[in-house]
Amino acid sequence: MTDAAVPTHCPYCALQCGMSLRRTGGEDPGVEVVERTDFPVNRGALCGKGRTAPAVLSSRVRLTGPLVRRPGSGALEPATWDEALGAVADGLARTRSGHGPDAVGVFGGGGLTNEKAYTLGKFARVVLGTSQIDYNGRFCMSSAAAAHQRAFGLDRGLPFPLADVPRTGCVVLVGSNLAETMPPALRHLTELRENGGTLIVVDPRRTKTAEQADLHLAPRPGTDLALALGLLHLVVAGGRTDEAFIRERTTGWPEARAAAMAHWPEHVERVTGVPVPQLREAVRLFCDAPTSMVLTARGPEQQSKGTDTVSAWINLCLATGRAGRPLSGYGCLTGQGNGQGGREHGQKADQLPGYRKLTDPAAREHVARVWGVDPDALPGPGRSAYELLDALGGEVKALLLMGSNPVVSAPRASHIEGRLRSLDFLAVADVVLSETAALADVVLPVAQWAEETGTTTNLEGRVLLRRRAITPPPGVRTDLEVLHGLAGLLGHEKGFPQDPEEVFDELRRASAGGPADYSGITYRRIVAEDGVFWPCPEAGTEAGAQPQAPRTAPHPGTPRLFLERFATADGRARFADVVHREAGEETDGEYPVLLTTGRVVAQYQSGAQTRRVGELNDAAPGPFVELHPRLAERLGVVDGDRLVVVSRRGRAVAPARVTDAIRADTVFMPFHWPGEGRANNLTNPALDPTSRMPEFKVCAVRVERAE
Repeated sequence: MTDAAVPTHCPYCALQCGMSLRRTGGEDPGVEVVERTDFPVNRGALCGKGRTAPAVLSSRVRLTGPLVRRPGSGALEPATWDEALGAVADGLARTRSGHGPDAVGVFGGGGLTNEKAYTLGKFARVVLGTSQIDYNGRFCMSSAAAAHQRAFGLDRGLPFPLADVPRTGCVVLVGSNLAETMPPALRHLTELRENGGTLIVVDPRRTKTAEQADLHLAPRPGTDLALALGLLHLVVAGGRTDEAFIRERTTGWPEARAAAMAHWPEHVERVTGVPVPQLREAVRLFCDAPTSMVLTARGPEQQSKGTDTVSAWINLCLATGRAGRPLSGYGCLTGQGNGQGGREHGQKADQLPGYRKLTDPAAREHVARVWGVDPDALPGPGRSAYELLDALGGEVKALLLMGSNPVVSAPRASHIEGRLRSLDFLAVADVVLSETAALADVVLPVAQWAEETGTTTNLEGRVLLRRRAITPPPGVRTDLEVLHGLAGLLGHEKGFPQDPEEVFDELRRASAGGPADYSGITYRRIVAEDGVFWPCPEAGTEAGAQPQAPRTAPHPGTPRLFLERFATADGRARFADVVHREAGEETDGEYPVLLTTGRVVAQYQSGAQTRRVGELNDAAPGPFVELHPRLAERLGVVDGDRLVVVSRRGRAVAPARVTDAIRADTVFMPFHWPGEGRANNLTNPALDPTSRMPEFKVCAVRVERAE
């Protein structure tokens, strides 16, 4: 690193805010964040997590050498890299030899760069020959992805740049608290209102984001599907449909219309708790605006009916002609740093690079040709994330885990912790000694965002380049170096390069002609253009062909999708025939209260990294239970009293936070902490039948005053 600032991107959420890193000359880590005002997504703004990100680079808080669990002491103790990699290779090979390839599992993460996600998927299928690979992004945006595919034939979180949001007429924000989860993005909603647009927020809590809204709808958790159908009913009844758009650019409207008409306003009010006048006002605001958008996040998606719920919101856009047109449409606010790219290039159980389907013979042929293997040698689809974790210690006896902390982040977390403990062999590659890494037989310390180069794809579908700014500590290796070493020990000395740009060039070939086509994107273009939107085929390349030297002008990338046609076979969007159904678990006499979970501004995901930053811990030192004053009065508790929250799966203990900003029938807990306040002890692993998303956002609990 020189004294000049190195442009890069934040390691946390899917905004991938632009920032630069500059040498300070001070103590470890000797680097600081400086604003980068030229990047259009955040224009210099950063949240506290981004500003303090260098703190986790310090050797005082991170892993700086491999650890191996010694048979005698049973403790994790320092080891050489040769010993650690040898132990991992031996554990995986021994399991594969004794029980077959599917006895070995691989679990990835939505924070891995595109190069690492791609290589991890290739490693699982080519080196290990296992079908058992998935990643924690399944817990994040998989329901929206499935609904996107169903309606439009293609999944990209936002089909338009984030900069379009302030220019539309109305935004319906469903189940997102941008003010705390993506603070720099809130300015886009502020500018929307300054430009004369309106904001509708759907959330059972009056969050900091909801406080900015022109209209706040607070439905009972788990009823977002009924709410969306009720709004569509009012659109039809009020004659607000766009019949020309429906006729010319969609299919399936009669069935979707009939389903919506079964959800009349008074019925929807009884189900959701949202008053009929508010339903009517929401439709008026949405339809009176010349252009409108619906943006969803984890609230409606992390449900056992998440795919249908998102489909119902897409139906609202299609019926009003608010899709496939400038400044209108449906979008998903992807959560994890590379949540978009992480689901495109092969670390998901049913996918190959380029967002190709693993069951498609042509896709298998194409990718196998790039990899130099027989297509028939590629395994088929495996288990989804929760199902894979649930199978640990049973059919899956060994696990290689990279960039995830399911001991804290998985639903029914105490059960998953038990499954991890029951494995014959567990290897974890991570930056810090997370709660999951502490259970491993081998822990491999890997480099962080500022110590390696690689691409990510943000929530807009903009492919970005994180650049290496500093050298990792001597005992630390990159994930690509780890996979290269393991592949060599397992008999594959070629095909797993350590250089990220070499990997990206192979990824380009593997993605060429696929739905997420990166073949026209290069590191040089990303730097020159502040990111490139996919799909971006290489000039002169036919679908399914290998990239060649460009014969015409480079493809400009695709900031806005679907303006001429949707990505379906006939170019038309598909309405979904969906009806409301109850959550996987409803309240009863024993469990009379609903629990919903989420994030706070100063912590991120499982907190494995942010809980090691003093400034962030001062702002958010631990878990809490948010509850309404009426419920607090019934329980005889006041602010700060310790509460026990109990579900059918476990219990959690945390102090009360009494507020009238939540429904009286609902409590909220953040999910960033382990120990007795681990919120995911309580959550329900009921799975969406299409996306296999667990139902994090609603389960039945009882709340008691702690002794």
